[in-house]
Amino acid sequence: MSGLCGWFSREPGALPVLDMAAPLRGSAGAPVRCAAHSLGALALAGAPGLYHEDGLLIACWGERPETLARLWHSHGAKACAALSGQFAFALLDERRAEALLAVDRCGTRPLYYQMVGRTLLFASSGEALARHPGAGREIDPQAVFDYVYLEALPGPRTLHSGQRRLAPGECLHLRGGRAERQRYWRMRFTEHALDPRPQAALLDALACAAEGQEAGQAASQTAVLLGGGAASVALAGLLQRAGGESVTTVAVGFEGGATPDAAGGAARRLGSRHRDLLIGPRDVVDAVPLLVAACDAPCGDPAAVTLLAAARAARAEGALRLAGAQGAAQLFGCGRRLDQLARPGRYERLPGALRQLAIEPLLFKLAAQVPGVLARLRARIELSLAPLPARLRRANAVSGHGVAAMFEPSFLELVDPDSSAALQEALWWGAQARSAANRQVELELQLDLPGRVLPAFAGACAAAGVEPLLPYLDDAVVAMTARLAPAAKAGPGPRRLFAAVLRELAPGCTWRHAAAPSLPLGRWLQRDARLRALACDSLNDLARRRILRRDFLDLLLSRRLPEDPELHGRTVWQLMMLEGWFARQRHDGCAHGTRQDAVAPLVLS
Repeated sequence: MSGLCGWFSREPGALPVLDMAAPLRGSAGAPVRCAAHSLGALALAGAPGLYHEDGLLIACWGERPETLARLWHSHGAKACAALSGQFAFALLDERRAEALLAVDRCGTRPLYYQMVGRTLLFASSGEALARHPGAGREIDPQAVFDYVYLEALPGPRTLHSGQRRLAPGECLHLRGGRAERQRYWRMRFTEHALDPRPQAALLDALACAAEGQEAGQAASQTAVLLGGGAASVALAGLLQRAGGESVTTVAVGFEGGATPDAAGGAARRLGSRHRDLLIGPRDVVDAVPLLVAACDAPCGDPAAVTLLAAARAARAEGALRLAGAQGAAQLFGCGRRLDQLARPGRYERLPGALRQLAIEPLLFKLAAQVPGVLARLRARIELSLAPLPARLRRANAVSGHGVAAMFEPSFLELVDPDSSAALQEALWWGAQARSAANRQVELELQLDLPGRVLPAFAGACAAAGVEPLLPYLDDAVVAMTARLAPAAKAGPGPRRLFAAVLRELAPGCTWRHAAAPSLPLGRWLQRDARLRALACDSLNDLARRRILRRDFLDLLLSRRLPEDPELHGRTVWQLMMLEGWFARQRHDGCAHGTRQDAVAPLVLS
């Protein structure tokens, strides 16, 4: 594993950078290198990108520090816009008395920071930053609410008060004692472009990404996680072609449910070394403590259990890296999440005169007189006419339960319940796009990807001891999807696009689309005694923290879960991981000398 941390200050004092770097070592004990000058210090674990020359300190993951140094000398903070690929770096310039932090365009690597007086602290791990004696470990109640509402923590807010996280395409420039966040890159969609063969453009972009990911690496040391779509199969074929030898492919199914038959058949046609897995409730129980220990923030995505099983299987096969199609659903709209969000808008495709002069007057009048089916149909039409943020607000699980019914009154006094929905609306209306499809892509790239998808994948890989590979977030693929027509990102468009890519990659290799099955956590919670006991214990401990109402937590397990196992199973998982994170913070705070009363007593006592 790899990571970086450090500080920059005119008043350094006692700032132990080696102590901050302890969480970056990982279970394998990654070597840590340090460097310092009069204004700052850096530590870098498990990566070669450390630079120290003429008062310039750089710790970098994914980018050559020499290149970054040249760009800094010639362009200053604008150097970020000239960088490509997946990276995160910290640059400390003693001569200019300036510092620069940045992450890549998709935020594939996290970078946290905090200003403590005139001192800038930073780390690629929130735990590493919190170990600094000046950082503190108080919990931000608003971030807790955001996590429950969004099922993720996309940033800039984190669960620790004062800590912030750089968003995709952002940098932080410190000069003259003032820290300024800057957006050095934005996704700009070209919606009028019509490519007659978009599959060829996508195939070229993916080939470029695969060659970059496999440069200097043996394909035999790479495993690919196969999901329910052609995106992951195409990725396996491209990585295999780039490496010149077979890769390992892994597909995961669930006991008593979906099996990975389609993925296995595609893998055999590609000639990969394939392995099928079946996981069950016991795997969930075993995964919970591993994911709690490996993830910086609570892992709100139960798919992390599937990812962990695949990563461990890849490691057992001798692979050092696990490649996934993470990002394909967000960029191309080929996930069920985007499909479901776009579906209510189909009513708008009917002729306006028919809707406004016939359907709506008649339906709305009858719905007021005859409740039931007509009233529900009217509500559905009203929802379809609303922009996506309004649909998200109404469809959110927290809105469905009721904020007052879920949270303790004393906790609600500390938060703004509308803040999370306002963040979604700001991203939606701020997108550089006109079409709803591209606005959805922007929303997913800024919220879902950095806050839920990538942390789950990175945490699972870290727990298994493999490095994550994300070819679909390569700059070439991101640029290609910005030029892709909006119609290709809605309805059956993404499935057709990836099926065409697969046919060109492997002629004769057909693919019958099947949505990637979700972890049947809700059903397992009802029938497996050990898993249910773990959930009951976690939610019981969480109730003592005076955040969520005890009667809501009891109702969630006893009545809500049987009514909708998929929806409420996700909620149970989300709250289990929140409690696991709280328990870990309390233990870690005591372990390295942080006073217990320095942690917000409202939520941790």
